Amino acid sequence: MFGIEYLKATPTTFVLHFKAGVVKRQGAGLSFWYYRPSSTVVTVPLASADVPFVFNEITRDFQELTVQGQLTYRVVEPTKLARLLDFSVDARGKYHSDDPTKLGDRLINATQVLASAVLGRLTLREALAASELLVNEVTAGLRKADAVAMLGIEPLALSILSIRPTPEMSRALEAEARERLSREADESIYARRNAAVEQERIIKESELNTELAVEAKKREIRERKMEADIAVEEQRTALIDKQVANAKQDADSRAYALQTTLAPLEKADWKTLMAISPNGGDPRMMIALAFRELAENASKIGELNMSPDLLKSLIGKS
Repeated sequence: MFGIEYLKATPTTFVLHFKAGVVKRQGAGLSFWYYRPSSTVVTVPLASADVPFVFNEITRDFQELTVQGQLTYRVVEPTKLARLLDFSVDARGKYHSDDPTKLGDRLINATQVLASAVLGRLTLREALAASELLVNEVTAGLRKADAVAMLGIEPLALSILSIRPTPEMSRALEAEARERLSREADESIYARRNAAVEQERIIKESELNTELAVEAKKREIRERKMEADIAVEEQRTALIDKQVANAKQDADSRAYALQTTLAPLEKADWKTLMAISPNGGDPRMMIALAFRELAENASKIGELNMSPDLLKSLIGKS
């Protein structure tokens, strides 16, 4: 009414009240009446703000990447920012220019320049895994950048949401990753099979070693049994040899005794021996001796007659 307006700012809004080009009042969260035709009101937000961004960059190996993220900042020197950009508002609190929207663009441009310097040193594979490196170096660069400092801005945080290659390169990398994973899976299968074969070999070797140990034990038992049999046979042989030696010695003794007994009769006449023998008085023995003498003198005998009674008497008695 009559050009008099009332302004009530929030605690997160810094207000500059200019009148005739001179700052009449300034501060955060001010409330005051002012005459609009001769006044200019500037409101600078002090609350933290988030600026999303998406831009493309080239890696060291000339591969294109898309970087998506978000920058969080706040205004720490509103008077400095108000001198560089137009933050003046009308009676309804709307900005007279689009300078406030350009602030985010300037910060994104500074962020992209720093990110480009980082990604330009990396290959595609390195860049895809460089989110943390990118955050650290770009954040440090923003805090030291003159373009950011002159705006009175303090970067609070930088978040990299994604780093993506082109669709063609993404498919190629996915195919390569699938092939690598397939090879690793095959190698795992081969390793598992080799482990199974190795375990089977160990089991077979253990079985064979057990069989060899059993056969060796059986052979040892047979050898010990054979040694026992040999010892028994040796003892038996020794016994037989001893028996043969004893029998021979006994026979030699009997032969010696017989030879000694018969030695006196060796040169005696058989007739004399017959006469002194126990059977010397037997009639048949006497007749036999007579026939022996006849046989010895057969050449001198012309004719020999024997009666039937004699023959009958010889044949009838046995």
